[in-house]
Amino acid sequence: MQIFGFLGSLLGYVLWGAFYLLKDFGLSIIVFTIIVRLCMFPFTIKQQKSMAGTARLSKKQKEIQEKYKNNRQKAQEEISKLYEKEGVKPTGGCLTMIVPFLVLFGVFYAVAYPLTNTLHIDSAKVTEALNYVNTIPGYTAASGATNATYQEIYFLKDFSCFQNIDAIQQIFSADQLNTITMFEKGFNTFGMNLFAIPQDYGLWSPMILFPVICFASNVLTQFITMRINGKNNPMQQQQGCMKVMMYAMPLFSAYIAYIVPSAVAFYWIVSSLVSLVQSVIVGKLFSPQRMTATSEARHAALMFEQEALVQYNYVPHGLSESAEENTNSKKKKKK
Repeated sequence: MQIFGFLGSLLGYVLWGAFYLLKDFGLSIIVFTIIVRLCMFPFTIKQQKSMAGTARLSKKQKEIQEKYKNNRQKAQEEISKLYEKEGVKPTGGCLTMIVPFLVLFGVFYAVAYPLTNTLHIDSAKVTEALNYVNTIPGYTAASGATNATYQEIYFLKDFSCFQNIDAIQQIFSADQLNTITMFEKGFNTFGMNLFAIPQDYGLWSPMILFPVICFASNVLTQFITMRINGKNNPMQQQQGCMKVMMYAMPLFSAYIAYIVPSAVAFYWIVSSLVSLVQSVIVGKLFSPQRMTATSEARHAALMFEQEALVQYNYVPHGLSESAEENTNSKKKKKK
């Protein structure tokens, strides 16, 4: 899709900047992930505030449901008024989860199309080079590059084999050839080839570690995050999106990690671990107890300000008694 390609191109600039400094794609993904997570931090805070706010109002919500147990429509209206009054959006936790998925697809497009989206080489040149290497006898069968999605990855992985061919040197400039060569050498991280797709190597290869670790990291992150928020949030059991994310996300991440380049899985693993750290920090800063205390303090301050606006007139004690006697005498005269 064009929107993901555009997002991948934007994220590619950040990824390339990190790689240019570190010369290692795995380390670049770690730095890139931290930068992306910092940019997404406001969404994380908004999500946490939504869940903590829902937990804070759970007791009042139960009271409303009990009061209008025979009128569900009225109960729903009162609950909506309660959320609006307190400034809580119960659906905020679900909506803010869309952003990380968009970023994930953007990362996928940045990694799956490294020449066009990360190195930002003209797509016409890249297409011309791909068309040429696919005419080399044995290249397609040897690399398994039958899927057009990963042709740029296979090209980059095997670039050292045909970088000196005249046709390739005529397509790319000398600077582009040097950049591609430098980029290709940075994909071996921690002894693992981040170009590799685990599906191409089978279930019994070391590459299977990527989907396995991806699954484990997501389970750990989901479990701890739900534990941080769930122990104080009895209403969380009713949030359908949270339940789906808890069980479906790790399996989905493992499957994706199995069929895409390992660089995407590596990003997902690092992102899960960084997200876990964020969740612990944000969970403490915006816990239901802390938000309740803040709300009560704000309410008390508002009451104090309102009382300060009320004018106070001092009346001496003796003058007050004479004023009361005059008032009583006027009442007697009227009678």
